[in-house]
This record gives sequence, C-alpha cells and structure tokens, in this order.
Amino acid sequence: MKDANLIQRKNDHLDIVLKRPAAAARCGTGFERWRFEHCALPELDLDAIDLSASLFGRSLRAPLLISSMTGGASRARDINRHLAEAAQTLGLAMGVGSQRVALESDGDWGLTRELRELAPDIPLLANLGAAQLRGARGLEYAQRAVEMVEADALIVHLNPLQEAVQQGGDRDWRGVLEDIQRVAAALPVPLVVKEVGAGLSPAVGRALAAAGVAMLDVAGAGGTSWAAVEGERAASAHDRAVAMAFAEWGIPTADALCALRELLPSMPLIASGGIRDGIDAAKALRLGADLVGQAAAVLGSATTSTAAVVAHFRVVIEQLRVACFCTGSANLAALRRAPLHASGGAA
Repeated sequence: MKDANLIQRKNDHLDIVLKRPAAAARCGTGFERWRFEHCALPELDLDAIDLSASLFGRSLRAPLLISSMTGGASRARDINRHLAEAAQTLGLAMGVGSQRVALESDGDWGLTRELRELAPDIPLLANLGAAQLRGARGLEYAQRAVEMVEADALIVHLNPLQEAVQQGGDRDWRGVLEDIQRVAAALPVPLVVKEVGAGLSPAVGRALAAAGVAMLDVAGAGGTSWAAVEGERAASAHDRAVAMAFAEWGIPTADALCALRELLPSMPLIASGGIRDGIDAAKALRLGADLVGQAAAVLGSATTSTAAVVAHFRVVIEQLRVACFCTGSANLAALRRAPLHASGGAA
C-alpha cells in the first residue's frame, strides 16, 4: 500500500505540472527585474561563441542541467530515457528524479545503469530527498542511489514546505543538517543540495557549505510551486486551504542566487526555479550561477520523445548564444562581466 501511495503521488505530481501549469507557478523569479545592456557592435562571430563549461570533471557543451523532475511513476522509464539521450546528444548535465520509490520497491522505473549507457559522457546526478538520509540506512540509501545510475554526484533535495502541506508528509526535520554532513563526509562522490522551489537562504547556504556540501542549487520561487501542486491534489478543503496559502511562498530565484553568490563567492551554484528561456539562463550566469537548470519547462517534451527534448534545448542554447552575441560576450567568462541593469542600478 505504501508503494502504491508513493507511485500515485508521483503520477499526480506529473499530471498537475503537465496539465495545470497555472496551479504550479504563482510568482516571479526576479529575473524580470534585470535587463542586459545591448551591444550594437559585438565584433564577434555568432557561431564561434564558446558556451562550454564543466561539471565534476566532465565537459559540457552548454552550461545547462536537465533538472530532476520525476521519480516513481511507471512512465518515468520513458521520460528518463528521453532526457538521457537528449543530454548525451547535446552535451548537457542531467539530474534524475527522486530515487526513493526505486529504492523502496521492486520496480526500478528506468533508474538503472541503462541511463549511464545511454549517456556515457555527461555528468549524471543521482537524487534523494533529505528525509531518506535519516537514520542508520541513510548512508546506504545514498550509496545505492549513486551506484544505481553510476552517478557523478548525489543531489539531496530539501522540500520542507511540500512535506508540511502534503498528506502523510515528513514533518520531523530535526537532525537533517547532521545527516547531510555525515553523508557528505562518507560518500565517494560530491554532494549537491537543492531546494525544490522555495529557494535557499544565505543562512542555510552557509550551514550547508560548512557541512561539506560541494554545490548548491538555489531552486527558487517563480517556477513550480509544490505547495500549489499539493493543494491541487489535496483530499479535503482544509488541506487545500492550508497548502494554497503558500502558493507564492519562497525566495525568488534571482534573489536567492544573488544573496548566495555574495555570501559564498567560491561555492559552485546552480540556478533553477522558473528559468523560462536562454535569456533567463544568461541573466542567471551573469548573476553568479555556474550552471542553469530547467525541469517543468521541458517536462512536456520529455513525455513525447528524445527529439522533442533535443529541440527544446536547442532553442534554449541558441537563445543563450544570441544573448552572448548581443552583449559582446565571446564566452561565458565574458558574459559574467556583461553590463546588466536592475530597476535599482547595475550589477
């Protein structure tokens, strides 16, 4: 029954994000407040602009991460295959969805070494919720998650708001930081910590850095609101009212990114949470991100085919390339120095 409930929850999540996007995104990311200064004389060859990056010792052809987006649903097998094949084709990083159901049930839902076979050259990131690190089995779960997909790193996702408004959610979060520190010290691959749509604050970022976390994903407000998603699937008017009150809760992605970059100048950062296109990606890179993640924006393509995912990201990559061109940036290092203006001044 527990497995069936988990699987149904994952299916509900996919259906809501795919079919009722208005219920999943309720506030701005903060990127709308920023605008690049246009360069009318770029003195560049557009096709020669270098978007290459790297992550955990592997090369990327563009600084993009296909963010974790699905876990236990049976259709996840096709979704994961489409994403892995697209990531390999384009030279992008990929984070798999939560592996909890695959670890706790008889089904693997496509989360196997087959993903590494489909994408042998890309950074592949395993994924577990913070609650799965609790107790004596936490490190075992983390190690199994990494081994399951031959991952280059493990993402641990923080979702306290979602758990608080979810029926049967994990309500006791005491000791989670200690669990993260223990796993970070013992795991043979880097540990990445991300929020799932409400953002990481400077105080939490500082604590995670001190705990030995190798990379942070700000995953701010402005993309999928998991409180709103849980509100949509709530079984009672009471639960729905509690959840929907938090539909706009969180730190906007751009704000979280700027604050973390200022506080932790050397910490590798991923910007995700409502990244709409290559222009948002360019703004995120300029504001301090090392990598930019997209999930919900590509989920529809991921349910269709590998070709649809490739087509989606080719648009994003070309948008990012044009943004570099029109800021006079020959590469990502130059983009990070390009004039960018906010309503309150320049960055």
